[in-house]
Parts: sequence; structure tokens; C-alpha cells
Amino acid sequence: DSDPYLVAVDAHIDGKNQQFPGQENYLYWIVDAYTTSDRYPYSDTGKNSINYIRNSVKVVIDANNGTVRFYIADAADPLITAWSKIFPKMFQPLRNLPVNLRSHLRYPVDYFKIQSERLMIYHMTDPQVFYNREDQWQIPNEIYDNESRKVEPYYLITSLPNVSFEEFILLLPYTPKQRTNLIAWLAARSDGENYGKLLLYNFPKERLIYGQEQIEARINQDPVISQQISLWNRQGSRVIQGNLLIVPIEQSLLYVEPIYLEATQNSLPTLVRVVVAYENRIIMAPTLEQALQGIFQPELAPPATIIRPLEDEIPPG
Repeated sequence: DSDPYLVAVDAHIDGKNQQFPGQENYLYWIVDAYTTSDRYPYSDTGKNSINYIRNSVKVVIDANNGTVRFYIADAADPLITAWSKIFPKMFQPLRNLPVNLRSHLRYPVDYFKIQSERLMIYHMTDPQVFYNREDQWQIPNEIYDNESRKVEPYYLITSLPNVSFEEFILLLPYTPKQRTNLIAWLAARSDGENYGKLLLYNFPKERLIYGQEQIEARINQDPVISQQISLWNRQGSRVIQGNLLIVPIEQSLLYVEPIYLEATQNSLPTLVRVVVAYENRIIMAPTLEQALQGIFQPELAPPATIIRPLEDEIPPG
């Protein structure tokens, strides 16, 4: 996987695995590994030149001494079964991984990208609709660093619809092909017994749900917010719009975008504002906490908070 991540744990906390030192806040890198093939029968290769992939191995690297250990995460995968028989001392079952390290395992982003890309076409189950591509989806665009680019999957902690607790998920929204309104989002769960489960949430087609591009347009077209951004740009600095995140909240969506300021003499951007859109309002405030306060408790919002109406008119598309 292209996104290894560092965790700090007491990896010997349960006392069952003597491979790991019993030290608090010990550092480990975790990398997801895959088995792939381009010879799976009757399976479309898509743009990735493979038609079979499994997240069959979790790799744990000791950040202190570089020791590498391989754990089989998908014992049903025939390819990793074959490799483990060829190298029996190299691979271990996932149950050998200490529990508190196992709790840091997350759904891999590259695996999710391939699945989400295939879903844009293969969510269609009606043969006629599938043949004509009548309901094809696409990954939306967003403004990042003043340029338009495809939205990347992102991790967040939130409560899924009809779920009473918060959890760590990987999420990606969809829009209809050549449209900018949201049509669905796909979430991969990572916590406990729900690890590896995918949830697809479809929006009713009769409702128009704002997509990233539509919210970006409202931020940049709002006269008060755009005036402030233009003022910063004229003062010898450069404004950078960060990733616009869509966060599911019960039966609604919260849109959050950080605004950074980069000085011409200093390449390190500084967070100066956070823009939050929810239902019929757009808020720009110095911090996320103040922006959320402007949404849910506007009477308590500090003076620096800008509260603007979210216009009903939808840009073409």
C-alpha cells in the first residue's frame, strides 16, 4: 500500500506474544500488502491491469530496529496460502499480532480506491441500465491549493446512519456522471468486529444533495467570504483552500474546509480560517470549534465569525 502509518503502543500489553518488547509508546510502522493477479476468469481488469486483489497481509515494522513481521489477514486467499507454504517461517496468523496493535489496523486506502472505482459501474444491477450506462457514477472534484482535482478517500471518526456510536471509517462520495450533486457515498469500517465491512449509502434521486464542487462554488462566490480571501491574496500572501470534507451527521451532511495562508517568504502554510457548511448556512471562523458554534449556537459565535446564508440556486450540472 502507498500509505504506511505509524502507531505508538505498548505492544506487549496482553503478555501473549514475546516477539514484541513490553515498552509503553513503542513505535511501529504498519503497511498493508496485497496479493494480485490479472488472470482471474471473467473479471474486468479496469484501469489497474489486475482483476483480482486481496488485502491478504499486514506488515508490522519495528521503527527502532527495523524488524519486519508478516501477518496473514485473509487466510481464505489461495495466493497467500501458497506463499505461506513456500515460506512457512515468514508468515504468521493474524491472531499472533498483539491485541492492542491489532486494534490499530485500518482499512487500506489503495484497496478501497480500487473497490470504489469498480463500484462506479458495477453498482448497476439491471442488465439494460448496465448496458447503456444509464446510472454511471463518478468521483467528484474539489478545489485544493487553488486547483481542481479528484477527491481522495479520507479517514474520519463519525457516527454512521442508524449507528449509535462513533467509529473510524474511510469514506468517499460519488456524483452522477457529468453532474456535481451527490448521489451516494461509500464507507469502509475499521473498528472491532466491523472491520472490513463496506457500507454504501444512496441518496434519494428526487432530492438534490450538494456535492463538493457546489459547496466550493458557494464559498468562492459568496461576496463576504470571497472578499476576505481576496484581501489576504493582495497582502503578499497566498490563500490555499484545503480538502473539503463531507462528514455524515445522522441524516444530514456537514461540509468542512480549512483555509491556509502561505507567506511569500515562508513556504509553511498557517491555518487561518475554517469554513463549515450545514443545511442553509455557511460559516467562516478562526477555528473549527468556533465554526461549529456558529452553526449550532450562532448567538454565542465570536465576532470574527462570518455567518452567511447558503443560497438555494444550484450551479449548472
